[in-house]
Amino acid sequence: MSSQRIGLRQADALQRLALEGPNEIGPAQGRSWLRRCMCLLAEPIFVLLLAAVAIYLVLGDWGEGLTLAVFVLAVLGLTLLQEGRADRSIEALRQLSEHRVQVLRDGQLQEWPAREIVRGDWVLLAEGRRIAADGLLLEADHLQVDESLLTGESEPVTKQVQASGKAARVFFGTHVVRGQGLMEVQATGERTEFGRIGQSLGQIRPQPTPLQTQTARLVRVLAWVALLLCAAMVLIEGLRTGSWLPALLVGIAAVMAMLPEEYPVVLTIFPALGAHRLAREGVLVRRIEAIETLGATTVLCADKTGTITQNRMAVQMMAVGDQPELLRCDASGDWPPQALAPAFHQIAEHAILASLIEPFDPMEQAFHRLGRTMLPESRLHDWQLVHSYPLSSGLRAMSQVWRAGDGQAHVVSAKGAPEAVMDLCHMPSAQRAQWQGVLEQMAAEGLRVLAVARSEHPDAPWPQSAHDFNFEWIGLIGLADPLRPQVPQAMAQCRRAGVRVIMITGDHPATARVIAAQAGMAVGQVLCGDELDGLSELELGARLRSTSVCARISPQQKLRIVQTLAGLGEIVTMTGDGVNDAPALRAAHVGVAMGQRGTDVAREAASVVLVDDDFGSIVRGIRTGRRIYSNLHKSMGYIFAVHLPIAGMAALPVVLALPPLLLPLHIALIELIVDPACSLAFEGEPEEADLMDRPPRDTRSALLDAGAMARASVQGLLLLGGIALAYGASLQTWAAEGPVPAEHTRAMVLMAFVAGNVALVMVSKAGEVSVPAWPRSGPGNWAAVAVMASALAAVALAIYQPALASALQLRALDTLSAATALICGPAGLILGLMAGRRVSRPWLC
Repeated sequence: MSSQRIGLRQADALQRLALEGPNEIGPAQGRSWLRRCMCLLAEPIFVLLLAAVAIYLVLGDWGEGLTLAVFVLAVLGLTLLQEGRADRSIEALRQLSEHRVQVLRDGQLQEWPAREIVRGDWVLLAEGRRIAADGLLLEADHLQVDESLLTGESEPVTKQVQASGKAARVFFGTHVVRGQGLMEVQATGERTEFGRIGQSLGQIRPQPTPLQTQTARLVRVLAWVALLLCAAMVLIEGLRTGSWLPALLVGIAAVMAMLPEEYPVVLTIFPALGAHRLAREGVLVRRIEAIETLGATTVLCADKTGTITQNRMAVQMMAVGDQPELLRCDASGDWPPQALAPAFHQIAEHAILASLIEPFDPMEQAFHRLGRTMLPESRLHDWQLVHSYPLSSGLRAMSQVWRAGDGQAHVVSAKGAPEAVMDLCHMPSAQRAQWQGVLEQMAAEGLRVLAVARSEHPDAPWPQSAHDFNFEWIGLIGLADPLRPQVPQAMAQCRRAGVRVIMITGDHPATARVIAAQAGMAVGQVLCGDELDGLSELELGARLRSTSVCARISPQQKLRIVQTLAGLGEIVTMTGDGVNDAPALRAAHVGVAMGQRGTDVAREAASVVLVDDDFGSIVRGIRTGRRIYSNLHKSMGYIFAVHLPIAGMAALPVVLALPPLLLPLHIALIELIVDPACSLAFEGEPEEADLMDRPPRDTRSALLDAGAMARASVQGLLLLGGIALAYGASLQTWAAEGPVPAEHTRAMVLMAFVAGNVALVMVSKAGEVSVPAWPRSGPGNWAAVAVMASALAAVALAIYQPALASALQLRALDTLSAATALICGPAGLILGLMAGRRVSRPWLC
């Protein structure tokens, strides 16, 4: 990059950003407070509450109407608070995973979010990065760009600044697949070519996840049941009393009692807050819906390099000569005196010449470090690179042509997979067998082995293929990449959790087998890329059922592996970091990109980004995904169970020709109790001890299967039984004094409900146990205690504060009545669970 370039001044850049707006296309509009209010008020529960307010006012019951309006605002505020918490978590994640670029401003190289670059900025382009705006190319170093997003052409386009000084154009959304460059931004955001084509993208809405679809189906069924119940209640009450507006209030109370409107809330809150927790552990979730799938992973396809190993490549061994001579460095990285021999100098030189001048790949960086050690006086980079033959699926080797000096032949250097370089050298079978033995010896030590070759060529025109050069074999280089220390423990966790790990690598099978064994994997038979190409889909599926190591695999073959596994019914999580990994990452149920060495292309195709590129982080993600789903399942069961006694309290008095027990304002009060319980009390619940000792969940099964619904139904009915005890106790209290005041009965029932709800929350949190689980240590359990204590305090305030009691049509309870209600509420649930335990029916709980 020219030292004379200074870029925009920071002050000018900020002024243009304010004037022209951020560099983004169809930005996701954050929901404003007012917009969220309008969306919530359109929900059925709020429509019903507002209808009840209107009916009270029409009837002239201003006190009840205004009281209910206050409760409507309280429920609305609580829901907004919880949704806002989820939105803030999602926004924080978006900022963490934001695309960033290197910009030259005030003569200094700075890193800025891509959305903040402006027209006139000078932006560096690098291999594997997405181009963040439309611009003119100022400098280019063997720059190749994938423009298929705009043109549909799959082949990358070479970009260069012409001798006349005319600059080539580069475009927003395209990707650098090779080389580097410097561009001046000409257009940003919707003014770019891609922006003009894709302005309708902002109108596209994400599709619901399977979990959301299942929940919506359940809510629709319950909504129809609630509407039928409402119609029945209105008819019964209206025909009996002849007063249809009060009867309509009874019907509204019944439908409000049945509707589980908390389901959409917890479906939003649990994944968002879970993703926020994962971010603190170095796992960024770019698509929140991936949370529900990550915990269900059955097969984890993991790259070896950088995920299972540390991706800290260092040259450990070299082999050269007609009778191969092996040379190994010592533990400190120093080479013995033999490394001064010309043959070893030659292999180091040509390994560097076959690499990028400023390498992106860790292997090429290792070759450059080797050169600084062995070739301190080298003038290789005084040469001029004139042509390149990149690595491809057809030839796993790359070659570069250099002009060494005036009047001299051009030097051609190649490096790549030993088999590919042997083909370039047209190596005879006897020599090939000799070197194959050396290769196996090096690979057996877990080294990644590459071959190096050289050639000469007089001048352009250059051959169409590197095969047309007359290459001369030089030798082999072995690179070590140590295993990450956390990998064996993480592999053991995967085995216990029923998650099968398949290691995928481009390395030699012997190298892959050694690393897999060090990682603690059951290696078995290795599937190689050449063999994979010869298998049919059925044959490949059969092989993958028992394969844990795939070697010599190209990025295109990764996609086929993922698609085949998905076709077998597996839930596939796939890791990747390169441009060519994007299709496989997109095809997997959960694509995981590397945050440190991963390209922008891979990160944008993935659902999850690992900040530290660590295999252990993926396992932590699976663990967190399972915990989130487990807590979500508990919360869903609780919601289903708690609505049964609420519906019973609303409907049974009408069916039995008794005065209505719960009116809409009482349902609103109960919602203030249930809403925090179903989210705050369950979302932070710590994981069970055996969470990673269970097989993955079946994503095709219903969220609440028949067993779970039966268990929740029994729990809800037991709670209703306890409330009925409190109702009977209220009747008994007034038996000698005449008619029972409805206000007293209602107060006892509400007190019993809240007390019983404490037991129901604890039972639901504990899972399949026979007695309520009182809080263990952990923020989730103490949150549950706080929620339950607040609920009891709120109901006590409503009963004993005269103004509130009058507005809510309640009556202060004497000590005996209050104690009776607190005992009766949980009594039915606890006695029923103990009886279920005695008759060996654990499904009751």
